[in-house]
Amino acid sequence: MNFQSPPDNPITAFAEWLSEAEKTELNDPNAMSVATVDSFGMPNVRVVLLKGVSDEGFVFYTNLESAKSQELSSSGKAALCFHWKSLNRQVRVRGDVEQVSDDEADQYYASRARGSQIGAWASQQSTPLSDRETLEARVKKFEEKFADQDVPRPAHWSGWLIKPQQIEFWQDGEFRLHDRIVYRRDGEMLDWAITRLFP
Repeated sequence: MNFQSPPDNPITAFAEWLSEAEKTELNDPNAMSVATVDSFGMPNVRVVLLKGVSDEGFVFYTNLESAKSQELSSSGKAALCFHWKSLNRQVRVRGDVEQVSDDEADQYYASRARGSQIGAWASQQSTPLSDRETLEARVKKFEEKFADQDVPRPAHWSGWLIKPQQIEFWQDGEFRLHDRIVYRRDGEMLDWAITRLFP
């Protein structure tokens, strides 16, 4: 991305940076930190994998009964952060969230490895686990249940779409004189306003 003449659409710039990161990052160039807030007002952050990006926003998949999903459902908002060390770049995103459609979730779920599909049934994500053996027993239970058949998507597993209201691009600069540009919009159909920031 040319910071002197940035594109009108930040998703275009993001797609370009992600493509470059896929060539330079050793592991998971699509890794992103997802920040939420719990019912006590305490922030939570964890790393997940981006599974889709379009003009609508950024998509990842998870257990809907997990802590992150409960917090997303409660607040309706999230923040993301991508950091590509190999390129000295960072992208931050803030926006509203909504669940993806059942069709979209079914399509992605069907593309997952069978072991990951079984894991979606076996893991009661974010709840206490007495020991590893209990998890392994649940994996075996669902392997037997779905033996010789396709593994259906559980109702408690789907995806979240983060619909960005703000996207900031950061490029490392010599002597900490970084380049920063932020895109902002007030509504889904409005054009993006672009502002250059002091580092």
